[in-house]
Amino acid sequence: MIEEAIAWIHSRKKFGSRPGLERIQALLDKVDNPEKKVPVIHIAGTNGKGSTVAYLRSILIEAGVTVGSFTSPYIEEFNERIAIDAQPIPDNQLIVYVEKYQPIVAELDRDPAISGITEFEILTAIMLDYFATEQVDVAIVEVGLGGLLDSTNVVKPILTAITTIGYDHMDVLGDTLNEIAGQKAGIIKKNVPVVTGKITKGPLIEIVEKAANETAKMYRYGEEYQVDYLRPDATWGELFNFTDQAGKLTSLKVPLLGRHQVENAGVAIELYHLYCEQKGLPFEEKTIQKGLMKAQWPARMEKVSDEPLIVMDGAHNGHAIKRLVENVKREFRDYNINILFSALETKDVDQMLALLSEIPNAHIYLTTFEYPKALDLSRFDHLDSRFEVVSLWQFGLGELLEDMGADDLLLITGSLYFVSEVRQLLLNLGGTNEKS
Repeated sequence: MIEEAIAWIHSRKKFGSRPGLERIQALLDKVDNPEKKVPVIHIAGTNGKGSTVAYLRSILIEAGVTVGSFTSPYIEEFNERIAIDAQPIPDNQLIVYVEKYQPIVAELDRDPAISGITEFEILTAIMLDYFATEQVDVAIVEVGLGGLLDSTNVVKPILTAITTIGYDHMDVLGDTLNEIAGQKAGIIKKNVPVVTGKITKGPLIEIVEKAANETAKMYRYGEEYQVDYLRPDATWGELFNFTDQAGKLTSLKVPLLGRHQVENAGVAIELYHLYCEQKGLPFEEKTIQKGLMKAQWPARMEKVSDEPLIVMDGAHNGHAIKRLVENVKREFRDYNINILFSALETKDVDQMLALLSEIPNAHIYLTTFEYPKALDLSRFDHLDSRFEVVSLWQFGLGELLEDMGADDLLLITGSLYFVSEVRQLLLNLGGTNEKS
C-alpha cells in the first residue's frame, strides 16, 4: 500500500521542474491553505542547506521545541523528507494524504492553466498539511530549487536563511552567481530577518539589496556573527567558536567532518538565537552543544566503516566537490584514495572530475546508476590513467573492498541519489560499522 502511494507521487516526476507558484497555490487553496498556519524557517542555498537544517532541528529538539522538517533528497527512506522531531511521517499517514490529494490533483489536471502538478509540489502540499494538522511549533523548510519560484516559497516564514551561493541548476537559475543569488534571495520577505552564510561579495550585494527593499534585517557571516574554526576533533568532527551579539560560545563541536560544517552550524546557531529572541526562550550553550552533537546527516562526509575506511559525501556540484577536495587533502593526506564517483548529466561533470583529480594519491572510478539522466559512460574514453570506467558500480565496489588495506580510503561521492544507493547496499551487507 505504501509502495503504491509513493509510486503515485513519483509518477508526477514526469512533469519535470516547472518553476512558478500557480500550481502549488491552486493545490493549497483546495485544502484550506495550510501554508498560512505553519510558522516556517525557510532555508535556501546552493550547498549546506541539508546540514544546516539538521543542526538547527537538533538544537530545537534539544530545547523542547516540536519541529517539522522538509528536506530533499532522501537518503534512507522516502518518508524522511517530511519529519516531525526527526521522525519520518508514518506510512499510514502518508497513505492518507496521498488518498486525499489524488482526486484534487486529478481535478486540477483538467485545467490547462495549472495541469501537471509535479512530485515536489505534491510533497510541499502534503508537508504543510501534515505540519498544520499536527500543530508543530515551527517547520524548517529547505528550498527545492532556487527560491523565488520554488514551490516552498508559498510559506509564511518567521526567519529565512541563505547558506551559500555557487553554480548549480544554471539552466533555471541563471549563468552568473549574481543571477543565482537573486533567485535565492526571492525567499526574503518583508520585515523577516535573514541569516546569510559564507557568501562572496558580488552575490551578497544582491541579497543585501533584496533585504533592504523588504526591510528585512540581515545577520551576515563574518559581520553580525562570527565563526572561528579551531581544528578537527581527535575522533571525528570539527571544533569551533561562535560569537554574536549575545557573546561568545567556545569549543563547540560538530560531529560531521569538513571545515564547511562549522559554517553551516554557524548559520543554524544564529537562526536558533533569533528564534529564541522571538519566542522568549533562553539561549543556552549547553542546549546548543548537546543539539549539535546529536545532529545526524547521512552521506555528508559520513564515515560508514572504520575497517576498511569508507567515507561517503554527496557532493553533487562543483561548489561541493571543491569543499570535498579541500577536506580530503587536509584529513587524509597519508592514505591511498580510491574514489567511486557518479553524477547526473545535468551537472558540470568535467569540472567535478578536474577538481577530484587534484587529490594526490587518488584513483577515480567513474560509474553510472539507475536514475533519469545518470552519467553516460560512453563519452569517457579520453581520460588518463588516474581514471577508470566501471560499468556496474556494484561489481566495482566489490573489487575495491576486496583489495583495500589499512592505508586505503574508499570515498564514494557525486550525486546524492547515487551515494544513497551505495550506502543502502553497504549497510545491508552488515559489514560496516555505521557512525553517526
